[in-house]
Amino acid sequence: MATTLTVKNIEGADTDAKVDIQESWLEYTKGEQAVKDSTVAFLARMRSGSASTKSRGHIQASGAKPWRQKGNGRARAGNANSPIWRGGGVAFGPHPRSYAKQINRKVEKLALRRAFTDRLTDGNVILVENFDFNEPKTKEALKFLTAIGAGTHTLILVDDYDEKSYLASRNLPDVLVLKASSVNPYWMLFFKKIVITNAGLKKLGERLA
Repeated sequence: MATTLTVKNIEGADTDAKVDIQESWLEYTKGEQAVKDSTVAFLARMRSGSASTKSRGHIQASGAKPWRQKGNGRARAGNANSPIWRGGGVAFGPHPRSYAKQINRKVEKLALRRAFTDRLTDGNVILVENFDFNEPKTKEALKFLTAIGAGTHTLILVDDYDEKSYLASRNLPDVLVLKASSVNPYWMLFFKKIVITNAGLKKLGERLA
């Protein structure tokens, strides 16, 4: 298992620079459940929870009793808002709610460390000098990803957003540029390749250590 990454330049060639991944950033034995809990919590927070139906209390209809209680051979009816009537309210229907789940910070940190370790072990982490372009063009970003062997299903971690780099990569449907300070285990595991800038790795290391 390699704990040293060779830095690639913007043309995709290996440079003489190498970066050692500290052991304190890695976790090999535990954290599988933490990854699951973190992923479930993140996807739950992404749900809008906007589904809504009208209960009988929200229906605007006459409150008068449709017919007398007894003597006409029909079932009892109190008003036209009843869920069993056409146009009535919905019984036990969904209402706006939050699906957010909270997990411990230590669990989140363990999950991120384990996710990064798995990607590193599989050889899916590519370290680059920077992610800067002279022109904000999609072909520049595509050329860069092809040169370093990352493909077009890639997570790019940077220390801070750059306008030209963002504009160059936003039209690639399966490429996501994130700050290393805000990445989570879900995004770490979702993409086929992870490209990290030198500065981005330092930011990520501060979170993992």
